[in-house]
Amino acid sequence: MAQSTAITVAKRYAVVTGGNKGIGLEICRQLASNDSQSIACLADFIKTQFGKLDILVNNAAIGGIEYDSDNFRKGFELSGGNWPDGKQMTWDKIATQSYDPGEQCVKTNYYGTKAMVEALSPLLHLSDSARIVNVASMLGLLQNIPNEWAKGLLSDVESLTEDRVDEVVKQFLKDFKDGLLETKGWPIHISAYIVSKAAVIAYTRILAKKYPSFLVNAVCPGFCRTDITVNVGCFTAAEGAESVVRLALLSKDGSSGVLYYRKEISCF
Repeated sequence: MAQSTAITVAKRYAVVTGGNKGIGLEICRQLASNDSQSIACLADFIKTQFGKLDILVNNAAIGGIEYDSDNFRKGFELSGGNWPDGKQMTWDKIATQSYDPGEQCVKTNYYGTKAMVEALSPLLHLSDSARIVNVASMLGLLQNIPNEWAKGLLSDVESLTEDRVDEVVKQFLKDFKDGLLETKGWPIHISAYIVSKAAVIAYTRILAKKYPSFLVNAVCPGFCRTDITVNVGCFTAAEGAESVVRLALLSKDGSSGVLYYRKEISCF
């Protein structure tokens, strides 16, 4: 869980999570180990102040890696102004990763999202226009996970459950801790971020079925210039936010259980 803000939009009440720099980032890290208490306090505050919740945007995320800022910028330039692909400059030079930051990444990005939904869904049920938007990433597409077992579980629409997603995440963390990422077929760069976002996308599809009266979608806002990308990217933060806001304000006949890349529907 990260720093959360409750706001009113034309008499609709929204919670937006997120904090990716300075104090906000540190809050993300520290609260990840104490989600239940902080989220419960937030839920109590919303219930007391507003009586319901209309919109939940799960935006909180950390990368779980340590960038070499100069090399990341070089990789960005060498890839023609796109996300570094590891071809012109290998990811070993761009970023390093280790288990502890990776575990915190999974706790914040995936488990934090789950905890927010579980705590705030009763308040969303009181709305006649409940919306959940989970901010995802194209890095979380299943094509970026070589592990066929994990890919199979997360792609099986009929049997997809929270327990199965949790099983994938737990196995990933075990293999990461044991130094078996490459051996077991997991992503070997930006590993925790990729797996956590794949889990968020799968969880979004589960929520859409679990709460048919809500509209629940995931969206990748694009490669935006923020602190988490050392302020390089193809879009501004404002441009990235537009895609999220559009889904937060969907009309009643809008989509649910869908992944978007900006404003376009994407495959999983």
